[in-house]
Parts: sequence; C-alpha cells; structure tokens
Amino acid sequence: MEHYLILARSVTYAQRMQKVLSRAGVRCQIFRAPRDLTNLGCAYAVRIATSDLTAALTALHAASLDPVQIFLYQRGLYQEVHP
Repeated sequence: MEHYLILARSVTYAQRMQKVLSRAGVRCQIFRAPRDLTNLGCAYAVRIATSDLTAALTALHAASLDPVQIFLYQRGLYQEVHP
C-alpha cells in the first residue's frame, strides 16, 4: 500500500503534527522512523495516505510545523520527495 512518511525530529514534534493533522481531517499514525531513512537517532514518522499529502502539508505549514523529510513508500521502497 502506498503512503507518505513525514519525518519529525522527535516524538513530541510528531505528536504535535498528529494533533494538527487530526484537526484538519487527515488520518495519520506515528511510529519510529526506519533507521535507513534518517541519521537522526530519535526521529519519528507520521504516516498518511497518498491522497492526503496536500492537505497535510497545508495544515502543518499553517501551524509552523515543518517536516524534516518526506518519503513516498511505493512498491516496497522509500523515495524522498520534495513538496
């Protein structure tokens, strides 16, 4: 299943992102970022559906919560995307 991972620098930052996204009607899930995607030791990721990327980025920008990186998961691989 295709999805986006929005990387946050900490669990607290990811929780803030989740709160903002939920208020914007974007379903999401928080978990530890895969180690091969980041060199940050405590990075967390917020997973969203591919159809929700624009709404998610708009909501996060309005709340001044900028992602560290964004990855698209497709066919078993992660690819970094630049919004």
